[in-house]
Amino acid sequence: MNISVKGKSVHFDDRYLSVELEDGRMILTPMSWYKELQNATFKQLSNYQFICQNTGIEWTELDYHLSIESMLLSQIEKKAA
Repeated sequence: MNISVKGKSVHFDDRYLSVELEDGRMILTPMSWYKELQNATFKQLSNYQFICQNTGIEWTELDYHLSIESMLLSQIEKKAA
């Protein structure tokens, strides 16, 4: 996928991780896809920052990085399976 998706904000609950993109779209994926984030506290999940010109998300305390593009690709792969 050769597009540039840039995040604006991150939201989550016990079931979903969602990212609002700068262009107004929302990406919603199940938290179960991110084992490293499932056991994190609300405070730890809230402590994120955008990296790589807003194309990725980093949770420094959890030592976890997530590409926003990978969230889109995961959705496409799951639908194709």
